Amino acid sequence: MGRELWSAVDGYICDLLVAPDQALDAALERSDTAGLPQINVAPNQGKLLHLIARIHGARRILEIGTLGGYSTIWLARALPPDGQLITLEVEPKHAEVAQSNIERAGLAGVVTIRLGRAADTLAELKAQGSDPFDLVFIDADKTSGADYFSSALDLTRSGSVIIVDNVVRAGAVIDATSDDPAVQGTRRLNDVMAAEQRVSVTEVQTVGIKGYDGFALALVL
Repeated sequence: MGRELWSAVDGYICDLLVAPDQALDAALERSDTAGLPQINVAPNQGKLLHLIARIHGARRILEIGTLGGYSTIWLARALPPDGQLITLEVEPKHAEVAQSNIERAGLAGVVTIRLGRAADTLAELKAQGSDPFDLVFIDADKTSGADYFSSALDLTRSGSVIIVDNVVRAGAVIDATSDDPAVQGTRRLNDVMAAEQRVSVTEVQTVGIKGYDGFALALVL
């Protein structure tokens, strides 16, 4: 009863409910060939993001943390023809791989990659008077999660949804004495979300091919 079983169940779910997809499969393969870390969302998690975006009727999506563009493709496919997705990436190599994957998926006209530190890009979007985003997906460095959340909140509207990945850290999030910067960063994020009166938030633990973790879901009030 552990990761081997979780992975097997994920495999069963994906085989049954997540159809093979050439563009998505190729994005994973090219990311792996380029040496990008294998930390993208699982296929069934990608489809969950896609479905949430569709259910919500999102027209503008902000993604913080592009990596190879796998989750970007899932989210962008949920948009209407005139929709827009802006995704933020600090690593030039990751952005280059992602741009190639996005173009091959036929989404270059929908997705814009903004290269640079997310903190800087978020500040630029706010200063430029960006239209509010309907959905935000945060999956970047965990030490800055609280800052990303607060900045993203300023770029949303009442009714917007913010999703934050990797908030359980294999259960380590409950350890207040942890010396892991990612754990402490996640705890700060959780404290900020808990104290923020402009949102209603919950978190869900998950297990699967990516191990034991979880995500936060926030509704902007």
